[in-house]
Amino acid sequence: MVTFLAGGTGTPKLLDGADEVFDLEETTVVANTGDDVELGGHFVCPDVDTVLFHGGGILDTDTWWGIEDDTTATHEELSRLAAAAGLADGPRYLSEEAQTAGRDIAAWRRFSGVAEFMQIGDRDRAVHVTRTSLLDEGHSLTAITRTLADAFDLEIDLLPMSDDPVATMIHTDEGEMHFQEYWVHRRADPEVRDVEFRGADAASPTPAVLDALSEPVVIGPSNPVTSLGPMLAMDAFADALAATPVVAVSPFVEREVFSGPAAELMAGVGRDPSTAGVAAAYPFADAFVLDEADGTELDRPTVRTDTRIDGPADAARVAGAVETALAAAGATDW
Repeated sequence: MVTFLAGGTGTPKLLDGADEVFDLEETTVVANTGDDVELGGHFVCPDVDTVLFHGGGILDTDTWWGIEDDTTATHEELSRLAAAAGLADGPRYLSEEAQTAGRDIAAWRRFSGVAEFMQIGDRDRAVHVTRTSLLDEGHSLTAITRTLADAFDLEIDLLPMSDDPVATMIHTDEGEMHFQEYWVHRRADPEVRDVEFRGADAASPTPAVLDALSEPVVIGPSNPVTSLGPMLAMDAFADALAATPVVAVSPFVEREVFSGPAAELMAGVGRDPSTAGVAAAYPFADAFVLDEADGTELDRPTVRTDTRIDGPADAARVAGAVETALAAAGATDW
């Protein structure tokens, strides 16, 4: 058995070819929930849903977000209504008082649905309506995620990192904003000064997650700050990683990042935006997979391959390197 930690697009891309190496029925994916938002009353779990839609064979792999060929009639009508009514465009973060009202899991990440700033497809929205309704019925996010996974016929076991709220807040030169506002609406334009994982001190991984972390763990080429940071901010999660074999795939080739705002975010929290910086951020990692063009020397076992992932064949190649690195990390059964 093996457990993948997923955030952003890095790990889902790796999973695109993981079935060539790993038995998916014996594989667990723990997804970041720090990026989650409540938008117009609907609870959206972007990193969970990327894995959910990928496993269900419906993910839009041009954007690695949403459902392929989804329509956007509701989103477009929301935009039209806001414009016709003269309502301000862009993210409309609810008041501080509203952030801790209502369902606990949505604390500190509540946005109005007016002038919806994240494009959500119509079929995609049905998933959020179902998830939110089940939350309101009293089900946990873990139980709901497994229910949705069954609906999409996933082979893997998909788990949210916690049933407690952890909100990734970016502190910038223009003020504090939720990660989704920083990345989706502002396209990582403001200068990052710090990153806060609000609620992490009171959050904990579920028993199912801790059980999954007792198996060898693979961290794909995800953003160390906003994809893994919310998980590591929970002490029990970090402690579990220190006690099990862990392999990490670097999202950098020396100082060049493959995609996303990892470099800006790492610099903003005082880490070197590089492969060496990733290794420093992952002291619990027992081995690394680096690109063959990456000359970084690490103090732990290193396996090199072409780590660029542009499709299933690339993913299978990197997954093969991960398998070699797991053996180097001391993992004997996966």
